[in-house]
Amino acid sequence: MPGRSLSILRSATLLAGGALAAGLALPATPVGAVETPAATVPTPPPLPPERPETLKPPVAEPAPPTPPARPPELKPAAAEPSKEPGKHLAREPSRENGRDKPPESGQEAGKEAPKESAKETAKPEIPSPPPAPPARPPELSGAAALALKVTPPDDSACRTRLKRLGVEFEPLPAISEGQCTAPLPLKVTKFADGVVLPQGATLTCRTAEALARWVTEVQIEADRTLKHPLIALELGGSYVCRGQNHDVDAKLSEHAFANAADIMGFAFAGRASIPVKAMPDGSEEAQFLGAVRAKACGFFRTVLGPGSNAAHANHFHLDERERNGGHRLCQ
Repeated sequence: MPGRSLSILRSATLLAGGALAAGLALPATPVGAVETPAATVPTPPPLPPERPETLKPPVAEPAPPTPPARPPELKPAAAEPSKEPGKHLAREPSRENGRDKPPESGQEAGKEAPKESAKETAKPEIPSPPPAPPARPPELSGAAALALKVTPPDDSACRTRLKRLGVEFEPLPAISEGQCTAPLPLKVTKFADGVVLPQGATLTCRTAEALARWVTEVQIEADRTLKHPLIALELGGSYVCRGQNHDVDAKLSEHAFANAADIMGFAFAGRASIPVKAMPDGSEEAQFLGAVRAKACGFFRTVLGPGSNAAHANHFHLDERERNGGHRLCQ
């Protein structure tokens, strides 16, 4: 009996192991899972949606038609080979891949026509020897040319302004000393309010007018700074036929054209005169000289004085020299 029980127990154990192995081999099915039927594909399938216009590729334009061939009567004549040394032979028409180039259009032929005609035009021959220039007229050569006189500008309006400014003057004969000239000089002796020029000044009307207007400003500055009226100008020179800075080799000075004046000092009523020179800083004399010098730059194109250079250390040089662009020299 015991042996039989052991065999029954062994058989039950094998059956249980086989059932467990079979259970493990089966796929696990989730609880509550529902089988979904396979989707059916329609036959035939539907067409895709049409592409938007903005995404369609551009339609290729047809190639332009080939121009017609040039008529034989309009084709240029073939150039003959040049026999002269140094000239290149005419090039043969180029061929590409065994074919001639397409005939040229009418516009290209029109562009080349002027070039061909220009080459064919012969250059004018220059006579040898070249002709002599025409002879100079007799009135512009020799002594006749030296005798020519330029009509001076009319300064009647300027003289009228001088009289209104209270200037006393008298006309002088024309000055002509070589290159030193003054066609209409004036001798100025007195300005407004009795300011005198003891030696007199030989000046052009334009320079005399500028000097008269500046003297008015000097009178105002004398009353303001010195509390004494101006009565005279000490003149160093006006018209002098000389070079700049008295150098005979230098360019002519504006004094050579009665276009400049040198002021050496100022005389006042009730006090000592003031010479033009370097004065102590802060003094009335230095303040007065600095003010009238600055005022002169508004009336004259050139103003030089102490500090400009050694030649102008003891006077104010005032002139009306014209420069390019209206440039003024105020030093």
